[in-house]
Amino acid sequence: MCRHHHVRDPICCIIPPHMLEVLAMRGDKKIRSMAQSLLVQNAEVREVRAEMPLAPSALAATLPAPATKSHLKREIYDGGRKATLPGKLIRKEGQPPTGDKNADEAYDGAGEVYDLYFKEFGRDSLDNAGLTLKATVHHRLRFNNAFWNGTQMAYGDGDGQIFRTFTELSVIGHEMSHGVVQFSGGLVYRGESGALNESFADVFGSLTLQRKAGQSASVAHWLVGKGILGPNIKGVALRSMKAPGTAYDDALLGKDPQPYHMDFFVQTTGDNGGVHINSGIPNHAFYLYCQYLGGNAWGKPGKVWYDAIQKINNAQATFNDWALQTVDSSIALFGAGSTETLMLRRAWKLVGVSI
Repeated sequence: MCRHHHVRDPICCIIPPHMLEVLAMRGDKKIRSMAQSLLVQNAEVREVRAEMPLAPSALAATLPAPATKSHLKREIYDGGRKATLPGKLIRKEGQPPTGDKNADEAYDGAGEVYDLYFKEFGRDSLDNAGLTLKATVHHRLRFNNAFWNGTQMAYGDGDGQIFRTFTELSVIGHEMSHGVVQFSGGLVYRGESGALNESFADVFGSLTLQRKAGQSASVAHWLVGKGILGPNIKGVALRSMKAPGTAYDDALLGKDPQPYHMDFFVQTTGDNGGVHINSGIPNHAFYLYCQYLGGNAWGKPGKVWYDAIQKINNAQATFNDWALQTVDSSIALFGAGSTETLMLRRAWKLVGVSI
C-alpha cells in the first residue's frame, strides 16, 4: 500500500492500494496473504523513504539553463529476490546486455527516460544534475509492485498470476518521473496535489513509451502498464488516459475506479485521498489536449507540462492551480491567443476544471 510516513515524503508505487485492498477481500487464501504482505512490505519501504530530505522548490526565477551535455549513468542491480536494496551490481553504463530480461529492460528503459528529459526538455537526469540512475530487479520474492524510493527504482518479478512483469516501459517512465517531481519542488502526496503527482508520472511514462515507439498522439494507446496484468485478468492495463475507468473490469481485481470528469471526482480517505483514482481527470485533460494539437505528445503538450512542473512552486497545488499554471506555461511558450493555449483551455473545460 503506497502510503507514507510523512505527507511530503511518499513511497511511490505503481500498484494502487485500492487494487491491493480488493485482492485482500476477494482473493483466495494465497492471494489474500500476498496482498496483505504487500501492504506490510510497502509500509516498511515508506519508513525508509520518510528519512529522505525533500529537494527545495524550484523557483521560476532561478530555473537552470537547459543542459547541453549528457551525463547518462545507469547502474542495474540484482536484488536476489530479497528485500535488501540495492543488491548485487550486474550492469553499469556502457556494459553489454546481461541476458537477464528484467535487468536489460530496466537498463534500456532508464536510458529512454533519460533521453526523453534530456533531449526534449534539456533536463540532465531526474535531479537535473546528472544523478546516477539506479535500479534493482528481482526485488523480493514474486513481488507484485515497482517503486521509486527517493533514490532508486526497484522492480518485483510479479507472481505470474495477477501481475507478470514490472519492467514495462510506461511503468519505468512513470516511477522515474516521480523522481522528477521530487526534485522539482514536489507535490504533496495527498488529495488533489497527490493526484497531480500521479498524473504527471502517468503523462511522462506514456510520453517515454510513445517517443520510443515513434507514435503520434492519435496512434498511441494511452495505456499505463499495458501487458503487466496476468494472463487470466480481464483488463488491458492499470490505467487508461484515453478512457479513464475502462482499463480493467475483473472479478478478482474489481473495476477501474478512475473518473474522467470533475463531476465524478471520488471523495475517499483511502489511497491518500484517491491519488491513484482522481489522477484520471488531469490525465484525460492531457490526452484531450494532445488530440487537439495532433503530432507528437512529447512535443508541444509535453513542453507545457514540463514547464509547468518547474514553475508551479506550490507543493499543495489543486487541479485548478495546476490547470492555471499549464495555461501560463502555454502562454509563455506559444502566446495567449495561440491554438496551443486555446485548445488547452478547452481540454480543461471538458474535464470540468474551470480556469
